[in-house]
Amino acid sequence: MSVARKILSNTLAQIIGKIFLGLLGFAVVKICTNYLSQESFGQYTVVYEFLAYFGIVADLGLFTVAIKEMSENEDKIPKLIANIFAIRTVLVLLVMAVAIISSFFIPKFEDTLIPFGVAIASITVILTIMNGTITSVLQTKFKMEIASFATVIGKALTVLFMTYVIFWGFPENKETGFYMLMVAGTLGAALMFFTTYYHVRKITPITFRFDKEIWKDVLKKSIPYGIALILNTIYFRIDTMMIFNLRSEEELALYAVPMRMLEQLAILPLYFMNSVLPVLTKAIKEKSEKYKDIIRYSFDFLTALSVPMVVGGFVLAYPIIFLISNPDYLSRISEGFYGSDVAFQVLIFASLFQFLNVLFAFILISIEKQYRMLYINSACVVFKIISSLILIPKYGFIAAAATSVITEFLILIYTYLSARKYLKFTLNYKNIFKIILAAAVMGIVIYFLQPLTYPYMENWNVIFLIVVGIAIYGGMLIATKVLTRDTIRLLKGSDEPPRPDPSNLNTFQN
Repeated sequence: MSVARKILSNTLAQIIGKIFLGLLGFAVVKICTNYLSQESFGQYTVVYEFLAYFGIVADLGLFTVAIKEMSENEDKIPKLIANIFAIRTVLVLLVMAVAIISSFFIPKFEDTLIPFGVAIASITVILTIMNGTITSVLQTKFKMEIASFATVIGKALTVLFMTYVIFWGFPENKETGFYMLMVAGTLGAALMFFTTYYHVRKITPITFRFDKEIWKDVLKKSIPYGIALILNTIYFRIDTMMIFNLRSEEELALYAVPMRMLEQLAILPLYFMNSVLPVLTKAIKEKSEKYKDIIRYSFDFLTALSVPMVVGGFVLAYPIIFLISNPDYLSRISEGFYGSDVAFQVLIFASLFQFLNVLFAFILISIEKQYRMLYINSACVVFKIISSLILIPKYGFIAAAATSVITEFLILIYTYLSARKYLKFTLNYKNIFKIILAAAVMGIVIYFLQPLTYPYMENWNVIFLIVVGIAIYGGMLIATKVLTRDTIRLLKGSDEPPRPDPSNLNTFQN
């Protein structure tokens, strides 16, 4: 199988899985926003936002480092995964213990459901991080369809148990129901972990090892990137905690709906770049010029994925929020009330920049210059905290969304400049223009179709409009020759595809 086909099939498996996960994730938001009050949903959000800070410490960038190390020498996979599994297990148990204890001593959490929610949800985080560790083996072996399957069935179990909770288990007892929604997440995470574990054991033994030299080497490489991820988590999530502390739980609930949606989307570029990383690292190590094609095609792919998402999301924000929540979360402009749809329209631009800066961050990782992200993310954290402290008390979640966009844009600029400093590569600006044109045409068509179809389907017309938008966008990519026959042939995995023209949106050569 060609390298191109391996990467694309691996990414496609994850994207298909992510589509199902996204739908299930939206179902979770729909269930929670309709079952819980805005205040309770705000507390539900705080539980996971709070744990996210601790979870990223336990992650420490070890997943990405594991992929890089194992792809460079597959013979060392059993030894590497055993040691990394031990490191992450120790870390996550210690960090979650700190999270649980500290949640009971935070004054703002007193007389809320949050502390016990943290205690329950921490089990979910532990299982998720352990699952992510052994998933690195599947990523290295280009078998991510297994990981996608495990994640989807785990999430499906979560949704099923949540449905039981709200309709049959605790329809009236909302306090107990709140905790049972947390239990639903734990059950899903357990199913996910044991399914992944079963399949990974067929590839390599899963044990704990404590080889001092490997621990030292892996931690030395992962800590700079891990700290960068911690800083990334701070600037990405600090606004939710500020809204909770400086505004209200109800306003946090309005902001949490689009944040939950965008979190689902944010994983897509990571899926893709985790598939690309082994190939990119190998090309750079061998001093092959192929790395330039890999970077160029990766940028085209991520641009083609993110730009229509931004355009479509901005135009269809109102019906999208309607679809996944309830009318209480929608704007009533005539009353001066701005809802989750407005926050979504602003935040979607942050996702665009986030998609693209993942590529340049992974370039830095591939050349072992990940420490550069420490400086970049540190500066952006300072900017985000100061700007949020100034603006959120007065302007609320709109300010939080705007500062997120500016922060992601700054990171994109600085990671790009840093990557270019250490590695020579070029981007295809002609393709970028074509992609923007295709997305613009799509946006104009669905903008005018929306009021025409509303009398027949009301806000449910968003499903029809998304399908139409995908068809128009795909047609425009073909019409502008961003997608060509050679590209499609390569995507199908032809053994000897013609050498693609650099101006086309292709993937990677054999």
